[in-house]
Amino acid sequence: MRELQNDLKVKRECVDKALKDFVRITFPEELYRAARHLIDSGGKRLRPILLLLAAEAVNPDIDLTDILPAAVAIELVHNFTLVHDDIMDEDVTRHGIETVHVKWGIPQALIAGDTLYAKAFEVLSYTKTNSENMVKCLRLLAKTCVDICIGQWLDIRFENDKQVSEQEYIEMVENKTAVIYAAAAAMGGILAGAKEEEIRALWDLGIAVGIGFQIRDDILDIITPFEILGKDRGSDLVEGKMTLIVIHALHHGVKLDIKPDITEEGIQEAVQILQNAGSIGYAMTRATELINSGKSKLSILKDSDVKRELLELADYMIEREY
Repeated sequence: MRELQNDLKVKRECVDKALKDFVRITFPEELYRAARHLIDSGGKRLRPILLLLAAEAVNPDIDLTDILPAAVAIELVHNFTLVHDDIMDEDVTRHGIETVHVKWGIPQALIAGDTLYAKAFEVLSYTKTNSENMVKCLRLLAKTCVDICIGQWLDIRFENDKQVSEQEYIEMVENKTAVIYAAAAAMGGILAGAKEEEIRALWDLGIAVGIGFQIRDDILDIITPFEILGKDRGSDLVEGKMTLIVIHALHHGVKLDIKPDITEEGIQEAVQILQNAGSIGYAMTRATELINSGKSKLSILKDSDVKRELLELADYMIEREY
């Protein structure tokens, strides 16, 4: 795991530098400051790193600088979704700082998010690859953006539907969260010259990783304090999000009375109820099952240090503490 952490650090630094190069503060400066606001606040860059690792796992000799623009494009799409997601959820903080719409206003935040979305496709075009692979990546990234919108639509709809099933939740998360991980892994494979069955395996890994990541996120939302998570604890409960934890609890007769003005003590009581019902443990078990299923797909790739890092990264998604 230590080698993975070192490699993540190196790749994160490369992605951060490329983000500064491709998304410069230019006229009008305030627009680009708003667009870069969440990017500059930090982040693990897991999605672009997944793309780079997937490419190396397929082709150890690939020059990562050639495909770095594709990794940046993935991160720009991710940040575009964060800006819009914060508006819809009325969140006031992310990464421990003000959200874009709180700092600049909703109309300006929408424009900043749209700028990131458009910029992603511009940056992707700078990837050094043949025309066939470029078309595949463009088509895949565009479809991914549509799928994310579908997932967000379902997420909002579910807030008023207390009969959501576990399968419906999984389908929603697959669209809203997992597809961008899947696209990152698959695009890495495409750009490295992977065979179709290898690309499919990388896509399946990404889906599993993404769903596992979201379930872990749902858990962290209610057990992690603001100082570590960078946002208010229990925000999903307050917003009425139908997470796997809540779905399990409701299906087992647990009644949650969460009001918008709930106190920290109230959140703690709700967490204890969910713990006692086994709902948090159940969610963690499902996340582990999904990750293990995704990891099994990589049997198609040759064993290597990078493949081992991919498997460790999958585990990290559900072991992380923030």
